[in-house]
Amino acid sequence: MILSSKRGLSGENKIEELELPLIELEAVVKATENFSICNKLGQGGFGIVYKGRLLDGQEIAVKRLSKTSVQGTDEFMNEVTLIARLQHINLVQVLGCCIDADEKLLIYEYLENLSLDSYLFGKTRSSKLNWKERFDITNGVARGLLYLHQDSRFRIIHRDLKASNILLDKNMIPKISDFGMARIFARDETEANTKKVVGTYGYMSPEYAIYGIFSEKSDVFSFGVIVLEIVTGKMNRGFYNLDNENNLLSYAWSHWKEGRELEIVDPVIVDSLSSTFQPQEVLKCIQIGLLCVQERAEHRPTMSSVVRMLGSEAIEIPQPKPPGYCLVRSHYENKPSSSRQCDDDESWT
Repeated sequence: MILSSKRGLSGENKIEELELPLIELEAVVKATENFSICNKLGQGGFGIVYKGRLLDGQEIAVKRLSKTSVQGTDEFMNEVTLIARLQHINLVQVLGCCIDADEKLLIYEYLENLSLDSYLFGKTRSSKLNWKERFDITNGVARGLLYLHQDSRFRIIHRDLKASNILLDKNMIPKISDFGMARIFARDETEANTKKVVGTYGYMSPEYAIYGIFSEKSDVFSFGVIVLEIVTGKMNRGFYNLDNENNLLSYAWSHWKEGRELEIVDPVIVDSLSSTFQPQEVLKCIQIGLLCVQERAEHRPTMSSVVRMLGSEAIEIPQPKPPGYCLVRSHYENKPSSSRQCDDDESWT
């Protein structure tokens, strides 16, 4: 048998009982052809992700924790104990884990269309995403995030939501992935503070990047950035345009104020021969995206409100206030209340 029953773990990160099946190391080694570089899917601060195939033919994705990553060990155990308790169509499904000597592996369903960022920002793939697909992805991510915040067994703040953590299955259904940074909130808890700020520049809310304060509304901010990236096909990090706006949020906001919103839309959507372009839906998404990235957390909508706004044409959508621009290192360098764990071009996931 490849899968074994639940068992206890001992050692530095002791867990009384896992709710995940344990998969034998030998099976994972065979599935990935001894972690062949040819099967490498991606890499992050935790280590490398490999594609594999089990003996029964099932394709899998294997997250292999780097043996030198102390921070990654904590994130791995956090993800192991958390993700097994989550089940939703818009969350990636974990199949099991492997903890054997110095090897720590998480085994996921393999999603053949990889991540959203490769479609939005990769030169060869963007033309494959028409507006209907982008709108469906937006809705799916919103529903997955609502589940984490409100409908799961726990209230969960993801803390590292970004386009590269949105995976797409064969039917282009989006799946939120990577729960190494996630934190569980009590039902009556509204926000928390950390001196160890983790995440990805360009997606962090101002209050989190500067002061280490995180809540559901910091996830909402990240979602808003993703929505604007989906609409424009532009990445917030490293954004540049001839009008001297220094990020995607200011670019979208200036066009919104001037009534030129449709000028920011990815030309791929408009020019598609089999166009599913719906201007009113696009305008609604831009408005919702700007609502989500407002500077003050209390002004941002909840994900339940976002899902309702996306799903109804009858709901009146509020006018957004200016977005938060605090995405540059200088804003929170030398702040005693925060300790940066990533730089401008790195995601620690």
